[in-house]
Amino acid sequence: MRRTLFSIFLTAVLVFNFSTALNYSVYAQRRQPRAPRTATSLATQRGAEKITAGQIRDYLAFISSDVLEGRDTPSRGLDIAAHYLATNLSRWGFKPAGDAGSFFQKIALTSDVVDKEQTKVSLNGQPLTLGEHYLPFTGTLDANASMVFAGNGWFVKAKNIDAYRGIDARGKIAIIFGPPAGLPRGVTRQDLQGTRGVDYMNAFEYAEKQGVAALVIVPDFQFIANWERNRLRMVERGILQVEKFQMPTQRVIAGVIASPQLANTLFQGERATATSLFESIYGTQTVEPFELRPEKKLSISVRKQASSATSTQNVVAVFEGSDPVLKNEYVALGAHYDHVGIGIPVNGDSTYNGADDDGSGTTALLAIAEALAHTTPRPKRSVLFVWHAGEEKGLWGSRYFTDYPTVPLDKIVTQINLDMIGRSKQTGDTNPRNATLSGPEEIYVIGSKMMSTELGELTESVNRQYLNLSYNYRYDDPLDPNRYFFRSDHINYARKGIPIVFFFDGEHVDYHRPSDSVEKIDFQKMEKLTRTIHMLMWEIADRPTRPVVDKQLPPGMGGRN
Repeated sequence: MRRTLFSIFLTAVLVFNFSTALNYSVYAQRRQPRAPRTATSLATQRGAEKITAGQIRDYLAFISSDVLEGRDTPSRGLDIAAHYLATNLSRWGFKPAGDAGSFFQKIALTSDVVDKEQTKVSLNGQPLTLGEHYLPFTGTLDANASMVFAGNGWFVKAKNIDAYRGIDARGKIAIIFGPPAGLPRGVTRQDLQGTRGVDYMNAFEYAEKQGVAALVIVPDFQFIANWERNRLRMVERGILQVEKFQMPTQRVIAGVIASPQLANTLFQGERATATSLFESIYGTQTVEPFELRPEKKLSISVRKQASSATSTQNVVAVFEGSDPVLKNEYVALGAHYDHVGIGIPVNGDSTYNGADDDGSGTTALLAIAEALAHTTPRPKRSVLFVWHAGEEKGLWGSRYFTDYPTVPLDKIVTQINLDMIGRSKQTGDTNPRNATLSGPEEIYVIGSKMMSTELGELTESVNRQYLNLSYNYRYDDPLDPNRYFFRSDHINYARKGIPIVFFFDGEHVDYHRPSDSVEKIDFQKMEKLTRTIHMLMWEIADRPTRPVVDKQLPPGMGGRN
């Protein structure tokens, strides 16, 4: 009997000690600090590894196919692309954030078509041919006068530029070289000091102030090289405008754009030829304004007819966040899904597919969206996806969205823009037009530090701890002569006070040419960069506070470009 009791007692002690030791071991494990999660483990958890080169290739093969006819704005091809995006977003469970419960934010467009019968231009009574010798711009015009040469047309006091110095242009037709609103060669934003209309004026404004009757613009090389496309746009189809952007009370002086043939004829027998003036204006020389022979008269009569309205659309979707409070804020991802459509044939190909510009950004966003849809848990903040239309027409889609947002604009904490991210400069490439193309492990980063120090540091740290791509800040300057900060959709978000990051691979030989095709895309680079952007988006979405805006855009950058 005593032996049995002792055995029971001994067994109880052993069980108690083993149970206590086990509980202590578990407790000790709980008290030990967790090992920090690595970038690789975070990437797996957040679904970045679901983004693959093959997946992106499949999407881009369709987006940049001939079926979509170059995705002009507006066009059938662009509409097909919009429905393709919306169909995928719908089956992945995204929330429509366009108009009337759809994924589409409609943008109404109008255009004025040239009345070919009533539009006539003649030089000393000799008729000129519409589309061959000239293209009319802006609205109705009647002018019959002698002419003056007015350089680039600008007035910039800080640079001692005065296009009408020493001549009386009132009531005359002024011939200018170069884009009337774009900055002339040798002038930067920094030079535009003081008050607009007093200390500096663009060619339209200065011609108006000088009392000029009409303008004749001799365009740059790019416009001349695309003369046929511009003829179709300006004469056959009419110049499209976003209906809500029109400002009917603002008068813009009217005129025509001269072909090289007409320019040569206008300056025949004058003190300088059109060729020498062209070389001077687009070079480094300064040419003083002068009056053409008074007996030489140009007569311009332009009439236009209002065309029926049409429309295009942004594609807008929201992936709702998991936090009951933070889900009311958004990390915005954007790309433009349009390109330039059908153009002048090059080597027999007239479809400008835009695989890099910006099929690459379009499909990277689609890959991120698919990864989000198949990852749990969700990020804390919501993620806003906007595929912008009309970027190639003048940043239409992003301006429209930021002027007429479908979510509260002040709830967008950051906008990340992807425009041309799929090309790489290969070893041994000596083509000068590929000189600034980024390499296979490299991407240009623009604007990340412009408004938010915190966002700039976060952009770098996420990359450094993950795949450590080479971030090149060569163009991260609003005064850079290439003006990339102003040339894509992020600028319209920045102008609304939203900090931005712009990823860009650089210009290349196939930029705006039919040869911008899918087989030239570096899909391994796209995979790495798209995964990195996915991680950056998630990091911003999960932070307890939004990136602090501690810097304002430099003076003069807040208005329209």
